[in-house]
Amino acid sequence: MKKTIAAFVAVATVAGSLAATPASAQRGVAAGLAAGLIGGAIVGGAIASSRPAYAAPAPVYVDEYPACRMVRERFWDGYGWRFRRVEVCN
Repeated sequence: MKKTIAAFVAVATVAGSLAATPASAQRGVAAGLAAGLIGGAIVGGAIASSRPAYAAPAPVYVDEYPACRMVRERFWDGYGWRFRRVEVCN
């Protein structure tokens, strides 16, 4: 957080100093480009050095054997033997 605030203060200082001085059209473009590069480098460095925003998931209990499972079953349909999947629960 301190680095981010310092980056914003530095960008504001550079922008303030560039706005206070009158510039011709040619010098203004170069100064604006330089200020953008410097500001982008400062803010990008602050973002890159920050900690990740994710947290590890909470531990959960996982049952080793599920209560229900799918079993292949052979059955006679009147014309011949066929197979189907049936859910069997303990």
